[in-house]
Amino acid sequence: MNTSKQKLFAGYGCEDVDPCGFVSLMDLYENNYMRIRRLVPELSRLPDTSISHLSGCLSLHLAILERTKFTTTLCLTYQFGEEGQRVPEPALTLRVYHDVHQVEVLTGHLQHGRNQYDHVPEKAIQIKWKLNRFLFKWLGYCLYLGHQFPVSASASKSEHKLLNNLVDIVSRVAPK
Repeated sequence: MNTSKQKLFAGYGCEDVDPCGFVSLMDLYENNYMRIRRLVPELSRLPDTSISHLSGCLSLHLAILERTKFTTTLCLTYQFGEEGQRVPEPALTLRVYHDVHQVEVLTGHLQHGRNQYDHVPEKAIQIKWKLNRFLFKWLGYCLYLGHQFPVSASASKSEHKLLNNLVDIVSRVAPK
């Protein structure tokens, strides 16, 4: 891989992967679907806001933005406290395609906003690879730690308020 590509993908776990094309990207979408289903086994029954808490780890926040017959759009993030504010990082908006068993990253905010991808053009395959490869690795890490969103777990009122604020922020930047 040449040096310019290494710089483009540095820090995202994509150094060893060249964007191979549309078919390979669809394979990545399928792998992300399998991982998101392990993380959220009953997505259709999950409340609109949920938090996965693990001792000694950052809590993983999930907010459902939209539900339709064939898709669910959601935001997945950690939340860091900085200067008295909650900062979602990374903040990925995902669309889960139930009928074709795929997950696609629609938007992504990475590295404290230094890399923002709010409206990724359909033909921007390198950006799609970057974001979906990051999701693949992040989901693997979350599963390795033991994160999961079971339906029986319910968030407290303060957690719902935090997640509703996140939904509000993400809905302002999510593509319509």
